[in-house]
Amino acid sequence: MNRIEQLKGERANKVTEMETLKKEIPPFELALQSKDVINNGRESTIKHEISSRQIKIDLIDQQIFQLDQTLDRLEKLASRESLMEGYITDMANWMADELELNGKRQSLSKRLEEIRQQAQEEITNARLAETHAATAYAQAVAWADVEGEKAASTDAQNAAKNLANATEQHRRQHLIITALEQELAIVDRHISEAKVEHQKIENIALRLAHNALEEAWNEAAQALLDVGGKLYAAAQLIGRDPVSLMKLDIPEQGENFGSWRWKELADRGSQHSIRNLLAM
Repeated sequence: MNRIEQLKGERANKVTEMETLKKEIPPFELALQSKDVINNGRESTIKHEISSRQIKIDLIDQQIFQLDQTLDRLEKLASRESLMEGYITDMANWMADELELNGKRQSLSKRLEEIRQQAQEEITNARLAETHAATAYAQAVAWADVEGEKAASTDAQNAAKNLANATEQHRRQHLIITALEQELAIVDRHISEAKVEHQKIENIALRLAHNALEEAWNEAAQALLDVGGKLYAAAQLIGRDPVSLMKLDIPEQGENFGSWRWKELADRGSQHSIRNLLAM
């Protein structure tokens, strides 16, 4: 039985134990309302029975939580290759989405700027034309230029019509600008979502990589300790004092917060025979 199956069995036993304790509480709670219990002053005893079971339930619940965390870690480590492949694919997809959205954003921004500039230029030119026509008309009147006055009047009427048309065009362009701005906001929101999702998956993938590297560290430490145990034993047998090995302090990674020291080498060294040490 591997460790995952062992922990699953342990978890199942904890759940069964907790459910049993939960079923034992209601009869005691009912007993608290009994006149016999009240008359005989047994409330404190009954409350103690309930309290002791609740304490055990809380403790088991915490143990189950810790088992779930350990199981989740071990199961992900066992499937790390397929999981990491999926994470990398998902990140690539979100990155592709972001690139596509950025392309759309660039096109929208460019078109939006073009329409804004065009709308402003058209309304400005129409207003200037109307102003120039009015000025020309006033000058013709001032100089009693009848023909100039007629021409300026015609120009002023045309300028007024052009301004009215430009104003209507400006209104339509403003609607287009508003629609483009809304679409740009939607694209920006999708870009933000793509970045968030990419970052989320990246963080999950990095945590998995971190856990896998912790396991690799511990495995490498065990291999080093195996060699160190033999080195310690050989040094003892040839009368050398392995002083340098006594400085050993390898921190254990993962769920346990301990470290391996020279005593680990001494314990392992005591298990090796001379024949075992000579078997290179």
